[in-house]
Parts: sequence; C-alpha cells; structure tokens
Amino acid sequence: MGIEGPFWRAIAVFRVASLVYAGILLIQHDGYARPALGWLVIGLMALWTAASIFLYSVDAVRGWPLLVIDMLVTVACLLASPYAQGRFQFAQGVMPLPATWVAAPVLAWAVYGGRRLGAVGAAIVAAADVWLRVRTPGAPVYLNGAVLLFLAGVVVGHVARLAKQAEERMQRAIEMEAAQRERDRLSRGIHDSVLQVLALVQRRGQEIGGEAAELGRLAGEQEAALRDLISMRPAPSGDLRTLLTRYGSATVTVSTPATPIVLPPATAEEVAAAVGAALDNVRTHVGRDARAWVFAETVDDTVIVSVRDEGDGIPDGRLQQAERDGRLGVAQSIKGRITDLGGTVTYVTGPGEGTEVEIRIPAGESA
Repeated sequence: MGIEGPFWRAIAVFRVASLVYAGILLIQHDGYARPALGWLVIGLMALWTAASIFLYSVDAVRGWPLLVIDMLVTVACLLASPYAQGRFQFAQGVMPLPATWVAAPVLAWAVYGGRRLGAVGAAIVAAADVWLRVRTPGAPVYLNGAVLLFLAGVVVGHVARLAKQAEERMQRAIEMEAAQRERDRLSRGIHDSVLQVLALVQRRGQEIGGEAAELGRLAGEQEAALRDLISMRPAPSGDLRTLLTRYGSATVTVSTPATPIVLPPATAEEVAAAVGAALDNVRTHVGRDARAWVFAETVDDTVIVSVRDEGDGIPDGRLQQAERDGRLGVAQSIKGRITDLGGTVTYVTGPGEGTEVEIRIPAGESA
C-alpha cells in the first residue's frame, strides 16, 4: 500500500465517524416522514462502510470498479433522503440523511487519482444534492456543502499526489544509494586486480618496445577509461553528458557543460548511440588512431552535439552513393535515430578539412 496506507486508514476512520454521526442525527429528529426507511438506509450505510474499509485495504481490488460502486452507493443513499425525511429534509439547518458520510467517496477518489479526480467526485455528489433541492418547489438551495466537498477533494487529492511523488523520489534515492554501494564494492575489487594488471602491462610494454609497446599503450587507455568508469557517481536519469563522457579516451576528447544535459532517458540513449555510430565511422574510415572531438551544449531549447575528426573529409555524393549501395550506417544509425526523435543531422565536410557531424535535438517535453 505504501505511502497511501495512512490516507486509506484515515478515510476508514472518517466513514465510521460519519456513520455514527448520521445515526445520532436520525435519533435526535422525530419529524421524519418514514423513520423505518431512514434506519434501513443507515443499515445499508453500515454494511457498505464495513465492506469498503476491507476492499480499499486490498491493493488488487482498489481501482475504478470499486470507486464507481462506492460513488453509486453513496448517491443512492443521498437520493433516498427525501423519502425518509419528507418535508422535514428542507427545514433550515437539517442535513440530508447520510450527513457527512457522502464525503467519503470524494476523499477516496482524491487519494486514488489526485486533485482533479477529487474535484470530479465532489461535483457528482454536489450535483445530486442540488438536484434534490431544485426538484422540490420552494426548497432552499445551499451551496455551502458543495463548496466544502470541492475544497476537500482538491486539497486531499493534492496532498496525496505530493506524498506519492515524495515516495517515488525516496525510492529512487534508495536505489541510487544501493547502486553506489555496489559500485564501491566492485571498485575495490577492480582496483586490487584488473587495474594493477593493466598498469603492469603498460609499463612492461613500454620497456620491451615494438609490438609490445602498442599493447602497453592500449592497456594504458583501458586503465584510464576503467578508472573513470568506476569513479563516476550515479547521474540523473537521462543525463546525456554522462552518456557521452563514456566515449572519452586517448583519441576521443569529450567536452560537455558542467551541469547535466537532461533529456528523456530513451532520447538520451538514442542520441548517445548516434554519437557512438559517428565515432565508429571515424575509426573505420579515418583510422583507429585518428583523433576525434565530441562537443555538447544546450542553446535555448535545443541540445547540440557535434562529432569532429581530423580525416580527409567526405567526397561529394559519397553519402548518397553509400545509401544507394545499401550501406546504411549513416542513414539509419545516425540520421534515422535522430529523425525519429524530431531532430536533425548536418554534415560539414570538405577535402582535407575533416568531417563534423552536428546533431540537434529539442530539449523540451517535445523530445
């Protein structure tokens, strides 16, 4: 039940207290036209109070069918008031037969669906009460109860929604803390084994020279990348900056702002994948040792990511020819991904000037 548990228990207490209050009002007033019918309605209210308290406590049952039935039972008891009270119902200061018990489904709707659903529940109950009074000639129409129902539904719904959001944030914080503890545990093991081996390979490779020196250089790059990986703290979900930083190496320089570049998680993953595809193209067509630069920034409501290399550039028509030949790396891995996200991809290249891939993605909710 989580954070909602106290709300449902409070509503259960409210139902019982309101039921007792309705019974006391029926005992005090002896001017009802049909007291027996009044007690029959009170009995129905008591049965539904017991049933609803149990049903709302079961997570699998709590949902729209129960909410609708709760509202129908309440409105039925409210509409039975004129038949039990007769003309006495419209005397000054006399409440309908269910009295404050009619607010219970409004509170239930508010806790379940927030302030908007609470307002809808209040409107239904208030409309039934006003209809009873309007249909009787000469009966006074009071809106005080409708206003109080509306305020109760909106306020309780708002508080319940805030409580749910706070619970979700706390759960995410707990998960991040657990992930960090696991990361720290793995970091200690990696530091004592893998990093030491990579450092030894790098040092010995440089001492031996030749092909071993190349292996040593690669080992040094992997050691640096692994140290960066295990030292990173959990980042906000959808932080593009963190995803791009993982591409950094001895040949790839990644420049990002100091603050997170937050996008919807799926969007951030797709943009990072497109950048990875662009870097793969650099290694394939320019060389594994070619230098590349990744730059990311946010301008107004647009995230701009560029990937630049030091190659000889792309000849005119080369991309179109590759697409016609069925080589769809650029068309699908880069342009296809970004186009599906509502963004654009621009290639800036020239003979001997290298190639720059510029990716633009909307940073707002449209992303």
